[in-house]
Amino acid sequence: MRQKKSLLGKIAVMLAAALLLTCIQSPLKAQADVGDSDIRTILDVPQDLSGKTVILHSNDVHGAIGRYAYIASVKENFQKRGAEVILVDCGDYLQGTPYVSSTKGRDAIVSMNSAGYQIVTIGNHEFDYGYDALKKDLAIAKFKVVCANAFDANGNAIAAQNTMYTTASGMKIGFFGMVTPESQTKANPVLIKGLTFLSGKEMYACAQGQVDTLKAQGADLVICLSHLGVSAEASSAGNSSTDLYKNTKGIDLMLDGHSHTIMTTSDNMPVDQTGTKFQTIGVVVLDNATKSIEDRYLIWLDNLQKEVRTDAVTTQIIKRVDAEYSAGIGTSQVTLNGEKAPGNRTEETNNGNFITDAMLWTINKTKGAVSVDDAHTVVITNGGGVRAPIAAGAVTKKDINTVLPFGNTITVVYVTGEELLEVLEASTFCTPEPVGGFPQTKGIKFTIDTRKSYAKGATYPNSTYCKPASINRVSIESINGQPFSKSDVYAVVTNNFCSAGGDTYYAFTNASGQFDTGIPLDEAVMDYVKTELRGTIGTNYAQPRGDITIIK
Repeated sequence: MRQKKSLLGKIAVMLAAALLLTCIQSPLKAQADVGDSDIRTILDVPQDLSGKTVILHSNDVHGAIGRYAYIASVKENFQKRGAEVILVDCGDYLQGTPYVSSTKGRDAIVSMNSAGYQIVTIGNHEFDYGYDALKKDLAIAKFKVVCANAFDANGNAIAAQNTMYTTASGMKIGFFGMVTPESQTKANPVLIKGLTFLSGKEMYACAQGQVDTLKAQGADLVICLSHLGVSAEASSAGNSSTDLYKNTKGIDLMLDGHSHTIMTTSDNMPVDQTGTKFQTIGVVVLDNATKSIEDRYLIWLDNLQKEVRTDAVTTQIIKRVDAEYSAGIGTSQVTLNGEKAPGNRTEETNNGNFITDAMLWTINKTKGAVSVDDAHTVVITNGGGVRAPIAAGAVTKKDINTVLPFGNTITVVYVTGEELLEVLEASTFCTPEPVGGFPQTKGIKFTIDTRKSYAKGATYPNSTYCKPASINRVSIESINGQPFSKSDVYAVVTNNFCSAGGDTYYAFTNASGQFDTGIPLDEAVMDYVKTELRGTIGTNYAQPRGDITIIK
């Protein structure tokens, strides 16, 4: 994969543009083959698009609902130029900001309905509020939902596996959907109990079946709407969009999501992504006469107007949520790290320290909440759950909710020292490469020796992660300053995603005991700032406290 300096310069300009009405929480990535000609402005689009069908695509919008009016305006613009337009999305639209999380995704669907989406697939974050909540959200959708590799407890696909779109000119375009099998550990396992996700060879066979079915129905083109990504994370191995493309025949184009990549080609394969939060809008131009793909590119939001009807709908939602979440809870004297890598998925961070301090304080407010002494009480939360930074300055309810948007609650699990070691070994199996399960901790002083290999054992049930066959990389020096014992029982304050075995935390499901406080993690952190810190996140959080040593 290659990056071009000219593209990176343009990205820097884009970051500074006033059009960014919502916070971009992850860095722009220019992976794969993206040249200047592949990223354009609306001024570069031909005036006459008659005889063309245009597919506009988005992915990983993550609650940036204020920007739906831009893609709606492009749809309207292209229609005025004579094109038939199909608007599609490749997943992760229900979660990411309070604008969608406050209604458990419902307002995302309302916004997408207004923008005129026609076909979408499902992303892993669509399961964040649980499968029942997802079904309720999709019940009000005015668009078609396709997903071929996810099944309910009865073995039925959770959505239509494919759909055929016939243009006014008679061209048949077959669409099918694919969601990352990482969903089974990226969402709370309790909330998606009974669902199964095909991966690897089974996923390839499923995709091939969709292609064959659509071709048999006369499809001129077959397009996969995938939420698989091109991530380098080890948990994605064998399940990326490029893996799927290489192991199937007959897919003309993959419109992708999940890895937040800006690209129009990946490893010389036709895989397109738009980044995240509408950093760009994807365009695929089809020629009606030849029934073929004529052009593919991305559009910057420069020179775009907002489509007024969609803007009115999303503005009303934004104003309502802002009124609720704009309340100040204090100030921060430092910036708390919100990056993935290097950051919360690769190493100890000051944000991780801040959050785990708040979690322990919350539990300790109730005397006798845990059945072991303070010396045996520790905290672990997954770094992948830390979604944004907290900037120095005023801190609002919205800031905290954006960092912790999932609605997870604080739980306690009781595990032996041996089980605690397993959790730490499994959750750092690929360190220093990023992984969502990377443990942000309190009370545990430990070392990760990345020079040693991870001893891969059997795959955990309903997971893409493997149990450690032995403890090779992690050693615990002390627990709250006291000697560590494999046989002692420790209370681990965590969140209900981890305690249910999410990410790399399957060992917690074998806990001898556990309970859920019911206290939302974001609300606990807000209370910690207002009450314990008296409104000031101080300079003691300027740097990580140094509990984790990583030998590289």
